[in-house]
Amino acid sequence: MTDTRSANQHDDRYTVMTVCTGNICRSPMAEIILRHVVEERGLGDRVRVMSSGVSSEEHGNPIDPRAQKVLRERGYAVDPHHFAHRITRDEIEQTDLFLPMTASHMRSLLRQLPAGKRAEVHMYRSFDPNLPQPKPGQEDRIDLVDPWYGGPREFDVAIDQIEEVAPYIVDWIETQL
Repeated sequence: MTDTRSANQHDDRYTVMTVCTGNICRSPMAEIILRHVVEERGLGDRVRVMSSGVSSEEHGNPIDPRAQKVLRERGYAVDPHHFAHRITRDEIEQTDLFLPMTASHMRSLLRQLPAGKRAEVHMYRSFDPNLPQPKPGQEDRIDLVDPWYGGPREFDVAIDQIEEVAPYIVDWIETQL
């Protein structure tokens, strides 16, 4: 589901980029779910949702089969043409809202952003009104669970966390349009 438009193909839609480590579990799950909510709200012509990783360690790989399974079980379509990649300079330039899954992803992403980049950067779960906002330096308290080393239960927890917060993120995006 990753939109791989080049910088030469400017897209005027508000662009959201979900970001995790390798772009095979959390960020594509969040991309698919956020895109679903965006479409449900009739905002698909105004909002584009993409995903990427902060590392290239999974470059070219499809969405993790366990992530695909939990997405399909919840009724989401999984794009067979999604291939993991590290965020590119063009994507950075085109993005209005970055949603890193963890504090570590956020720190890595911030190191990659050029000086003066005026995009919003918010941890994915920071939009959850039921979670206390962490103090500076304690952002890891709202990290989205990493299902990679776990089994089906961890993928269920990850998708639960993603689904729970997605409507709040889209509410906020609507205020930005």
